[in-house]
Amino acid sequence: MSRPGSSFLGRAALPSGGAAKGDSMQYISTRGGIAPVGFIQAVLMGLADDGGLLVPEHLPQLSAATLEQWRTLSYQELTLELLTLFAGDELPRADLRDIVQRSYATFRHPDVTPLHRLQDDLYVLELFHGPTFAFKDVALQLLGNMYAYISQQTGSIIHILGATSGDTGASAIAGVSGKPGVRICILYPHGRVSEVQQLQMTTIADENVLNLAIEGTFDDAQRIIKEVFGDAAFKQRYHLRAINSINILRILAQVTYYFYAYFRVSEQQSGRSISFSVPTGNFGDIFAGYLAKQMGLPIHRLIVATNENDILVRFVQDGVYRPEAFRSTHSPSMDIQVASNFERYLYYLYGENPAKVKDLMGEFREKALISVPQADLERVRTDFAARSIENAACLTTISQVYADSGYLLDPHTACGVAAAGAEATGDITIALATAHPAKFNEAIALSGLQQSFPDEIQALFGKPQRQQVIPATSQDVERHLVEFFGAASGVLPEQAEVLETLS
Repeated sequence: MSRPGSSFLGRAALPSGGAAKGDSMQYISTRGGIAPVGFIQAVLMGLADDGGLLVPEHLPQLSAATLEQWRTLSYQELTLELLTLFAGDELPRADLRDIVQRSYATFRHPDVTPLHRLQDDLYVLELFHGPTFAFKDVALQLLGNMYAYISQQTGSIIHILGATSGDTGASAIAGVSGKPGVRICILYPHGRVSEVQQLQMTTIADENVLNLAIEGTFDDAQRIIKEVFGDAAFKQRYHLRAINSINILRILAQVTYYFYAYFRVSEQQSGRSISFSVPTGNFGDIFAGYLAKQMGLPIHRLIVATNENDILVRFVQDGVYRPEAFRSTHSPSMDIQVASNFERYLYYLYGENPAKVKDLMGEFREKALISVPQADLERVRTDFAARSIENAACLTTISQVYADSGYLLDPHTACGVAAAGAEATGDITIALATAHPAKFNEAIALSGLQQSFPDEIQALFGKPQRQQVIPATSQDVERHLVEFFGAASGVLPEQAEVLETLS
């Protein structure tokens, strides 16, 4: 690791993004209202100061020769190569390698994200071998270690605020609990997460963790997050950092497993087209696949798989992005009506035109509606296919796959598998398995099946829980944050100037 005062802080203290021109990737807002920032600043900023989302100033383009060289890399080595493209030399390579190695040393499988073949043309990519048995661990173990690294290098306290529909909160807490220099507050909808998800969040006894259960939906939690981060004075005073998929590192970390899975399957079935079916509610996981494809990975199709909260499917099919009535389903982590990463896709859909994105998001704020003309809709349909899976079909898929193969799907993965079947065109499809079924035993039981819990999950039952239930308002959340974070910003005086430069 670099010692305090080394080149890490020297580069971070430079103006205009934390790195000398040409040394690293720069990041800009989808709405065009901020000057370009460097990788470290982008990680710390989370939501852009103009309300937009951060994206790389350009996407690296990978040659066929590079893809061939990467084919034999381990998951950790592949992550290192990809992150180096996006971080440049802002972090010493040895430090970045150490962060990656420590992040994935917590996973239970040596391949990190192994593949399981369900049928000749269908695989599931198991993304649930991390500490909380959910795909969010892939990115949040990395982000947690990155935040701890930055805290160590700057001598500052990192204050994290995030919202969850279930899995993000548990994974984020697992990524930072007990880590010196980092404190985290997670919002989640009271009574709308699974029992295991709640236990994974509320049984953590570390004093650097606060859970707030809001009396509302996940969309309310996301709204509050954006309102709190939009309060510039509050955000600056408490040096708030984002853990949700609005944080660009969350997206970049997830790009790796598209490359890794593609390489593994193409080794087994050379020359065949490969598609991905992605259960998604917030559009972050499938957006990572979109970036992989734009960088040169020859993905055939990206299939958006949702539950009955189908705003993304309706957009792909009809070109209309408009929230409808919220529906509780057996796949609660996708019970989302407003996808926080959708804005990033609009940026690329409209030719990286921030003025257009700003107009569209303003229209959405006023009318709760975005409608794209037919010509743009044709472009959307070349980027994505889309299927909505109803509750009954979700349970039927779980039962049928288990009867056919003895393999147990969680309800979110079941949506991805069902969508893959509905969209089958003769190519190979990799469905992303986003959680271990033990996290959603309610749906498994409704499918008429029984399962045994892994020891780590079984141990949660009976532990005391710590949570507070509060109204779904940003004012109430800020009041609790002030008490949790304390009156001071958490910045050591001698490091205040450095942190201000970073943030």
